Amino acid sequence: MKSGGTTFPLRQLKLRPGEELRDELVVQLEPFALGGQRYLPVPEHASGELTIGRATGGDLFRLRFGTRLHGPCMRCLEDAVVEIAVDAQEYHAADPSAGEDLRSEYVVDDQLLASTWARDAIALQLPEQILCRPDCAGLCPECGRNLNHEPHAHEDETVDPRWAALGDLRERL
Repeated sequence: MKSGGTTFPLRQLKLRPGEELRDELVVQLEPFALGGQRYLPVPEHASGELTIGRATGGDLFRLRFGTRLHGPCMRCLEDAVVEIAVDAQEYHAADPSAGEDLRSEYVVDDQLLASTWARDAIALQLPEQILCRPDCAGLCPECGRNLNHEPHAHEDETVDPRWAALGDLRERL
């Protein structure tokens, strides 16, 4: 986790089984790198709600917030924005010998690593492709122009220079 990320102290919680704590939490969000491109969360500090419920065997955490990711469209490289609504839950067993599946990786040294959890929760909400619009036409594979602004087709059939020798051979036969 980056230094300066949002954490929530768990040591002072005085919850009994069946009780819960609801608190507003401002979570520092980190940029994403996807497909070699950088996507920035806006706002960088998202206001959300953290709920901690105490069960007999551990704690149940719930984090809810909304954000937007800004970055390049994966088809045409124009600006794209994706709205993300996070509603994530984690369970953390009180018994230190409980299996990995019962212990949250976001609870470390009596601290809830909220920024790390938020980043992973955002990643799970991302669409397969981040697009400027659903019908984005992308870039022309021949000339690289944006097909959204300049729809066109190329008339000339371009021959891959690696196959040119075979074309010459065909003409001689």
